[in-house]
Amino acid sequence: MTGMPYLVDGHNLIPKVGLRLDSIDDEMELVALLQEFARLRRRQVEVYFDGAPAAQAGIRNLGTIKAHFVRAGTTADTAIARRLKKMGRSAKNWTVVSSDREVQAEARSARAEVLSSDEFAHLLQQTPRGETSKPTADRKISPTEVDEWLNIFKSKGHRTE
Repeated sequence: MTGMPYLVDGHNLIPKVGLRLDSIDDEMELVALLQEFARLRRRQVEVYFDGAPAAQAGIRNLGTIKAHFVRAGTTADTAIARRLKKMGRSAKNWTVVSSDREVQAEARSARAEVLSSDEFAHLLQQTPRGETSKPTADRKISPTEVDEWLNIFKSKGHRTE
């Protein structure tokens, strides 16, 4: 991947891209948008979602996107701040996407770039789509990805049988 990578506050971004937070598939719909963005713009993206039940919390690689499902009782904001601290000086090479003032302040203090969720949503809309996109039916997914999707759907209350 080339270019500056992104840390994204997922639930902060969802309504800015026209998705609904009360939708059962809101997180996976955002991940799909981010996958297309990452592929076409050749960027690394990590997205953070809070409120995951303890059994579903953790990090999942969903295609090119690293999704952090943060355990209920803590927040994506805290997880992003922890990630920035862990990066140390290399945080300056990342862009944090959030409209939350505290997250933005943490990012600035780590010397990371900051984009509001509105600004990033606009960037997503400017990403070319269409002919350069490979049809979903032709895309091969690994057995690991299938298992990850099944676990996510189960956590959202879908029947997977």
